[in-house]
Amino acid sequence: MYFPSSLITPAQLSSELNNSKIVLLDCTIDKVGQSLKGTNLEVIGSSLFFDIENTFSDKNNPLPHTLVSQETFTNGIQELGINQDSIIIVYDRWGIYSSPRAWWMFKVMGFDQVYILEGGIPTWKEQHLPLVNHHIKSQQRGKAKAHFNSKWYADKDYVLAHYDNSETSIIDARSQGRFIASAPEPRAGLRGGHIPNSHNLPFDLVLEGNSYDSKEELQKLFKSFNNSNEQIFTCGSGITASILAFASHLLGNKNIKVYDGSWSEWGQEELHLPISN
Repeated sequence: MYFPSSLITPAQLSSELNNSKIVLLDCTIDKVGQSLKGTNLEVIGSSLFFDIENTFSDKNNPLPHTLVSQETFTNGIQELGINQDSIIIVYDRWGIYSSPRAWWMFKVMGFDQVYILEGGIPTWKEQHLPLVNHHIKSQQRGKAKAHFNSKWYADKDYVLAHYDNSETSIIDARSQGRFIASAPEPRAGLRGGHIPNSHNLPFDLVLEGNSYDSKEELQKLFKSFNNSNEQIFTCGSGITASILAFASHLLGNKNIKVYDGSWSEWGQEELHLPISN
């Protein structure tokens, strides 16, 4: 590992910006009900845009944000100039929101040298580090190739086979209201509730402001899950589930999966999947 942790500080990144192997990726997407579109673009110099919503989501799948094939991923990252030995730094302009999703995508596609910038652009700005108002385009096509690694990935069938397994913890990043069906789903046509036997850990509980909370606080939140053989993370569309997955990774947990379809799939009325509330 190039850095001592998968979560790197602005100071660590700032001291390495002249390293030609580092690839900086702005992975920002809109939040539900919130958008940065129309605001002044502020990114770290030499950043490329990692387009989760379009290039790196399967447009043939009616579900939001679903993972693309390894061939599509390979083509997308090669266009960004990424090579097999690149040191990939992902961040977002919210702080910590969509960058963990990009981190998970790289992990599930077989990449090890992937790091999240702690606190994203807000923390970078707080430390008075320089910003620019444009992304760059890669001048050279990269040679990296994706290799799908199923150990990081769960689909509907996998969850269906494991939701009543006492050695598996399914952890839901949605709000408590959505988890217990006292609040409506933001997407039409979805039932309320949660996967039976799953646990609720709203994603904002693992954050302190724009950054991840301390490892001591994360340990407290994950205490009841850390004895599980594996952890499967779910949410609405796979974005905030990745925030929890990365928090678990920071604690040293190895058997981590994100349910890619999440509630956008499981909650569909026509699928008649088991639901509790």
